[in-house]
Amino acid sequence: MDIRPLGSTGLLVSSIGLGLAALGRPGYINFGRDVDLGADRSVAAMERRCHELLDAAHAAGVRYVDAARSYGLAERFLASWLESRRTVARAVTVGSKWGYRYTGGWRLDAPVHEVKDLSLETLLLQTTESRALLGDHLRLLQIHSATLESGVLDDRRVLDQLARLRSEGLSIGLTVSGPRQGDVIRRALGAEVDGVNPFQVVQATWNLLEPSSGAALADAKAQGWGVIVKEALANGWLTERRHERASAPARRHAAALGIPLDVLALAAALSQPWVDIVLSGAVTREQLRGNLAARESIVATKGLPSIALPPDQYWARRAALAWG
Repeated sequence: MDIRPLGSTGLLVSSIGLGLAALGRPGYINFGRDVDLGADRSVAAMERRCHELLDAAHAAGVRYVDAARSYGLAERFLASWLESRRTVARAVTVGSKWGYRYTGGWRLDAPVHEVKDLSLETLLLQTTESRALLGDHLRLLQIHSATLESGVLDDRRVLDQLARLRSEGLSIGLTVSGPRQGDVIRRALGAEVDGVNPFQVVQATWNLLEPSSGAALADAKAQGWGVIVKEALANGWLTERRHERASAPARRHAAALGIPLDVLALAAALSQPWVDIVLSGAVTREQLRGNLAARESIVATKGLPSIALPPDQYWARRAALAWG
């Protein structure tokens, strides 16, 4: 695995990172979780699975792990893995996020799985909670799903606290979602506290069905920011288990090359000149091995037909996904 700096943060990361969104809680919106996880989704079983994936990822050279306060017990699982693997923990860069609370109560049928709150009070509380679990391993703290509508990028108290955390040595970033990702990124690029932008990293959705954030991510990279891509497989739409009309041209391209669609989709994200990390959302060793194979398949994206959907259409479909 190639190791590179994450923008100008000074953090060293691998080109593929492991995201814990689907490993830290029993329910998530990815297709096929009933097959991937089976019936036993107890805390002990999920922690064991998380540790197995972290072991496999580390053995393969993955050196970035992505968590969040709202990912159920993901930070706790990661902390217990780091504690039990002290000899390797120093080589891993850990990022987490604040701004959502997990409210699912470890139930698949919970009416609400997470609640958004981008207030200063939540920033202070969740920073303390993340540090209590992860300690000095926490190197990157990100706003979880900043939007223009939330007003978080205009909240002076939040920006001042983020700038304070950056001055203390913690790298600061934001994640974005929705059809206006590019607008949010550009607003963040203009943020300023006492002449300094508190942000150094952006994490955005980019995939073959929804590539609209690409131009803004290139702008962020040009300004020295680190760039992380999430949802490169579109929550499972860009995998062999989903045969949909929108992805059919890419599926045919992958078949002609003798590679699975998910490998092609991840390779497309890795091939973008502005990307530092592409996150894998694997929950099985087999999925992880397939995701890592994308590093050897970047050339396969040559001549790949566009399958991009209008952003509003893509995000409406994503919003309708059921937790399972």
